[in-house]
Amino acid sequence: MPRFKPLLRWEPFPYLVVFVLLLATGFIRPDAPAWVLWPFLVLLIAAIAYLVVGFVRDRRPGNPDRWGDLATLDGLAIVDAPSADRDVRAVVPVDDAHRHQSSIELARVRGGVTQEAVLVPRASRWMSPRYRVGVQLVGGVADGDRPRHAGFLRQDAQDRWAAALDERRQRGEYVRVPAFITRAERPFGVELDLSGVDALG
Repeated sequence: MPRFKPLLRWEPFPYLVVFVLLLATGFIRPDAPAWVLWPFLVLLIAAIAYLVVGFVRDRRPGNPDRWGDLATLDGLAIVDAPSADRDVRAVVPVDDAHRHQSSIELARVRGGVTQEAVLVPRASRWMSPRYRVGVQLVGGVADGDRPRHAGFLRQDAQDRWAAALDERRQRGEYVRVPAFITRAERPFGVELDLSGVDALG
């Protein structure tokens, strides 16, 4: 899995291009030579058009969407990675859980403390250039709830498993692992049992 988004996929990029071009309008006058004025106008119009197309594209429903959030499990190929039967398990705390307390609390109410989580490679936070592996709690989905974003894999866990998870994503498969919500009140934490991921091959 690549570590960073392509520049053209980074959300602020078209806004930055348009901003720079608008600043340049202060230096390029209507009476500027045609070989300066016309290419500049074409570039400005193209940048604005790209910005509009990107805005429309972001509003299109996707599952997962461009930030790695799931709307439903319907239509997805889910591969289960249950806990491995061994003495030491790979239990990993979820990173950024403090930013998603409401989602985790809703997942806890609907699905209980013992959960399952779907791992979504190439997820990201808004405005961040980094790709990460998103964690979607799905313990309450069977009762009509939607997946709830809980955070991301910690960097050391991402370094270990991201490539294998991304390879499955490219085949349309997403891995589901056991998850546990820690603490009875905020701030909640989430831990993942990733001991079965290696057994998937």
